[in-house]
Amino acid sequence: MAKLAIVYYSAYGHTYELARSLEQGAKSSGADTRLRKVHELASDEVIATQKAWHDHRAATRDVPEAKVEDLEWADGFAFGTPTRFGGPAAQLKEFIDRTGALWQKGGLANKAVTSFSGSMNQHGGQETTILALSNVFYHWGAIIVPLGYTDPIVSAAGGNPYGTSYTANEEPLPDAVLKAAFYQGTRLARVADALRNLRA
Repeated sequence: MAKLAIVYYSAYGHTYELARSLEQGAKSSGADTRLRKVHELASDEVIATQKAWHDHRAATRDVPEAKVEDLEWADGFAFGTPTRFGGPAAQLKEFIDRTGALWQKGGLANKAVTSFSGSMNQHGGQETTILALSNVFYHWGAIIVPLGYTDPIVSAAGGNPYGTSYTANEEPLPDAVLKAAFYQGTRLARVADALRNLRA
C-alpha cells in the first residue's frame, strides 16, 4: 500500500486534529504514514504570550519535525495549515521552500497530494489557502487529489470541495469536519496507491 507523509503546521491544535483524523483515514485504507509537524519559526517569548499556543506546543513536543526526506520516502502527501491572510502559514511555506533539490530531480512529480486548512472566520481564506498550496503542487508536477463532492460528508462538513476546512471559533471541531478529514485520508491513500502501481 501507499506511503503517505502528512505534514502540517498548527499553532492552537485545530490543524493538528485534522491531520490526525486524515492520518487515521489513510491508515484505515492500509497506508503507511508519517505524521510530521514543520519547524516553529515564532520565538519562545511570542508563543508564551498565548496560552493555547504554548499549551499545544507542549502537548505535541513528541511529534517529529518534517524533513524533505519524508517527501522523498512518500508516494503521496497531505499538507495542512491555518490560513494567514488568505495563504499558508510561514512555517509551512518555509518547509516547502526547502524542497527545491528534490523537485529538481523529479522526486515530487506524479505523486498524489491533498491539502486542508482553517481560519478564524468562515470566510477567512480557507479556500484561497488550499488554492495557494495547489500552485506549489502544479510546479512539482504532483497529482492534486481534491475532496470534490465525492461523499455526503463533504457537504455535511461545510461543502469545501478543495479540501477539509474548519472554522476555529467552533470548539471543539465539529464531528463532521473530523469525519471529512478521515475521508480525505482514505481518498488520498487510494489515489496514491493507484499512482504508485502505475509508476511500478
